[in-house]
Amino acid sequence: MNRTAPPAVLYIDDDAGLRRLAARTLARHGYAVTVAEGGAEGVALARSQPFDLIAVDHYMPGMDGLETLEQLHTLPVMPPVVYVTGSEEGRIAVAALKAGAADYVVKTVGVDFFDLLASAFAQVLERAALERGKAAAEDQLRASNARLEALLREVNHRVANSLQLVSAMVRMQATALDDDNARLALEDTQRRITAIAQVHRRLYTSNDVEQVDMREYLGALVDELGETWSTPAAPRTLRLAAEPIRLSTDRAVSLGVIVTELVSNACKYAYPTNGGEVRVSLHGDGDAHFRLEVEDDGIGMVADAAPRGTGVGTKLIRAMAQSLQTIIEYDTSARSGVRATLRAALD
Repeated sequence: MNRTAPPAVLYIDDDAGLRRLAARTLARHGYAVTVAEGGAEGVALARSQPFDLIAVDHYMPGMDGLETLEQLHTLPVMPPVVYVTGSEEGRIAVAALKAGAADYVVKTVGVDFFDLLASAFAQVLERAALERGKAAAEDQLRASNARLEALLREVNHRVANSLQLVSAMVRMQATALDDDNARLALEDTQRRITAIAQVHRRLYTSNDVEQVDMREYLGALVDELGETWSTPAAPRTLRLAAEPIRLSTDRAVSLGVIVTELVSNACKYAYPTNGGEVRVSLHGDGDAHFRLEVEDDGIGMVADAAPRGTGVGTKLIRAMAQSLQTIIEYDTSARSGVRATLRAALD
């Protein structure tokens, strides 16, 4: 049957009698003891073989305990050190602890000293085992988080690719239709799919798989909307001013769909016969809130008027705003055009 090997201890002391007594007494406490007559020999032994713990006496010729402790710090892996001091040398014990010793024991005459030393060894080894267990658990957690992030990145990659494929299918279907209303409805659907796909694209191409940088996301989204809506006959200029606010995936999707609908509505209805400008802004607004504004200088809108088109866009805007626990407010007073404003919490 396999038995656990006893802890390997290196005892460094220039007193030959104490070394012999330490070897015998500590062995009875269950330790495998190696002795060294000075700091230089002890450091050399520690470099040549592994030890679970090292005991270092302070007063030694040539290299005292603190100098020995300093040299032990140069080991690739330094075992915990128990420092041995005289009975009235508290400042030396404090200096040893500051220099990296795990504990200290006051040297006394008699076997009580070795009992105290063995007890200190047991406590230090137990703490070291707990620290190793904690470090191993943290390493496992970091590795698990890394695997999870890689998985989430791959999932977002696949979702973005799938949505891109769906968008292409919708585009193909739209171009095959003769009914203008049906074709326009499918084109609106395609833009909504693109808004969602952009979120997942940002997630798998960034270092953060849980939050989206809204300045980067809205920049790409507004660029795509500009290419969609601007034509030589009716050029639309889309401008974005956004802070690098970070939102969770769900909130980013909701806000992206809202921006897509508001910008599309402005491009379709604010400038029905010619071109114009649509401005999108996203900024922090007080503690833990942000404000979105989408405005145009077009023909304006009649308050409480029925939605133009199918009304799906209006319902989507309302639903996405509700998911953000807010509402969209429209300002048409004392100015041309429309300003749509939303204020919501960051999380």
